[in-house]
Amino acid sequence: MNYTFEILGVSPTLTFFNQQQELLQQQQPSGVEYLANRKCTLDAFVASVETVSGDRGWDVDRVVDTVISFWVNNSDSIQYWKHRLQDAGSENLLVARVGDIKSLQAAFESLLGE
Repeated sequence: MNYTFEILGVSPTLTFFNQQQELLQQQQPSGVEYLANRKCTLDAFVASVETVSGDRGWDVDRVVDTVISFWVNNSDSIQYWKHRLQDAGSENLLVARVGDIKSLQAAFESLLGE
């Protein structure tokens, strides 16, 4: 299974929490997980994906490798989001998405009605 990781943006803590609750109520298992951290660090996101990967039956090592690869290859984007998070203040979180590529593709296709 192939995985993807990307940073989506900055969100107020309460907004992210409400979005997560809505996703839980849908009761449709998805191969996509949204993560949020108060810090824009590799360690913070690796710890997050290690937690969710085991619950989903994902290959933890491959998911962690995907996050590390993103971090190595996207330094400009990471610096951008690190500054946006600092500008937003302490009541905000940096939101990222991790998932298996097939599930993410299926989610996008369902949004497009295909």
